[in-house]
Amino acid sequence: MQTIVETGIDEFERLYQENLGLVYHYIYSHIGNRHEAEDLTADVFLKAARTFDFTRIAHSGRTWLLLIARTTLADYWRVYYRATPVSLENLLEVGWDAPVEEDFSPVNSGAEEQVQAILQALPTQYREVLTCRFLLHLTIRETALKMGLTETNVKVIQFRALKRAATLKQW
Repeated sequence: MQTIVETGIDEFERLYQENLGLVYHYIYSHIGNRHEAEDLTADVFLKAARTFDFTRIAHSGRTWLLLIARTTLADYWRVYYRATPVSLENLLEVGWDAPVEEDFSPVNSGAEEQVQAILQALPTQYREVLTCRFLLHLTIRETALKMGLTETNVKVIQFRALKRAATLKQW
């Protein structure tokens, strides 16, 4: 006669064997790294072993394991994306130089003429969209309102204008 502990171990082993591949593939599909997925899969089953209750898990074991896998993934991404905040004072202490404003020296003086030449070579609507978006720094919505177009139309015209402007650019 098996004891309750032996029955529980057998149930957990069955649950492990039946769901190892499923849990691994679930995690791998969210991580994309084989070694990390293997480690996280092991973590899932360690967490499951700590709280395993074979009397309640028998019919919903797969769902329970996937729930543990989901929370394990959430913990993983939380740690992965946690950035240590760095203050500006700390950056300055270690020798970080603040960005300086660009100097429009005579070397760049030809760029403005080149931009104007490209804009003049474009159809009027293309020119107006690019001017609104990149020279006047208007949003898509503001550009659409100014030109009497839909936002989608502005996006399409902007795409086409940039594509055309790229073919006109001369080095």
